Amino acid sequence: MARTRFLQGLDELRARLLRMGGLAEQAVDRACQAYIERDLTRCRMVLEGETQINITEREIDEMAFDLLAMQQPMAVDLRFILAVTKINADLERVGDQAVNIAERVMDMVDLPKADLPVDIPRMAAAVSAMVRRALESFIEGKAELAQAVLEMDNVVDRMKDEAFIVLVKTMNEHPDVTRQALDALLVARNLERVADHATNIAEDVIFWVRGADVRHNVAPEPPIQQEVRASAKPAFNAGSRRKWRATINRPAGAHEALLFCPRRC
Repeated sequence: MARTRFLQGLDELRARLLRMGGLAEQAVDRACQAYIERDLTRCRMVLEGETQINITEREIDEMAFDLLAMQQPMAVDLRFILAVTKINADLERVGDQAVNIAERVMDMVDLPKADLPVDIPRMAAAVSAMVRRALESFIEGKAELAQAVLEMDNVVDRMKDEAFIVLVKTMNEHPDVTRQALDALLVARNLERVADHATNIAEDVIFWVRGADVRHNVAPEPPIQQEVRASAKPAFNAGSRRKWRATINRPAGAHEALLFCPRRC
């Protein structure tokens, strides 16, 4: 009976983290669209949605701590709960970065539109795909999907570095667009931070699934296990995945899958 209640608690914890992931991903998507379209309505939606993200973060932490204190889990169950608490914190930070982007957009709309030599929408698409893939790796319990996120982080880092170089050069050569270029630079920095949080989530999934610590680019020790044993795999069926997709109300595009092709990175 105690084991049954514990497994039910794990299922509820998964479901709440899934909802948290949908809220965070939705915030990033709205912030990126707000930048592309200079849309104040989407900016306000991002700011208003932050409250729910913060509330959900606290609920997940409380549930996770209760499970740790009352059930004293071991092995893969313990790793899962620890991973959930860390993923939860990263998702809350993703929401914070989305708010930062929205605030930059609200500053931009008061300025004349400038043609800047940087492709922020391309970077935004790559970052959104990283967040989506990191959440999918958690849903499926597959370390291979998480590993793809780690590899994509280097691509986003290069995009941010290139944006910094060209935007600083633009500010030096065209002082009249300094504020617009600075806003774009800050947006690129926020997007890079979202990518870092997606990377953290992927690392936590690998820790949960394989028992291997791959943080800081340190080669992991031999994995405890290749995949989560059947009894510990997340109880996500096709219906659950559809519910998560409905949370953000946007299907994953084929172009996002191409972002993860090693021969294109």
